[in-house]
Amino acid sequence: MSRYADGFVLVVPRKKLDAYRRVSQKAGKVWKDYGALEYIETVGDDLKKKWGRPFAKLVKPRAGEVIVFSWIVYKSKGHRDRVNAKVMKDPRLASTMDPKTMPFDLKRMSYGGFRVLVDM
Repeated sequence: MSRYADGFVLVVPRKKLDAYRRVSQKAGKVWKDYGALEYIETVGDDLKKKWGRPFAKLVKPRAGEVIVFSWIVYKSKGHRDRVNAKVMKDPRLASTMDPKTMPFDLKRMSYGGFRVLVDM
C-alpha cells in the first residue's frame, strides 16, 4: 500500500501567526485522532534562493506575511478520503471553518493530493 500526502502552501499575516498555530494545533489533533500518520506545519525561514522557483515567487507574500508549507500523511488515497470525511464533520473544528474568521486568506492557499514517490 502506497502512502499518500496532502500538501498546502499559504501565506499568513505575521500578526496572525499565533492564531494560525492555535487553529493548526487543534486541526492536527483532529486529523491524528482520525488516523492521519503525520501532520506537519512549517513556517518559511530560508526562502531567498537564487535557483529554481522560490516559494515567494509562487505565492507572492505581501509585506508582513509569512509563507506556511504544510502536509498531512496518510496510509493511502482511500485512507485520506475516509479521514478527511470524518474531519470535516468533527464538531471540534466547526468554529475554525468560517472563512471570515480564519487567520489566512483561503483564496491564496494552494492545495493538492500527492502519491508518495520515494519513502525512506
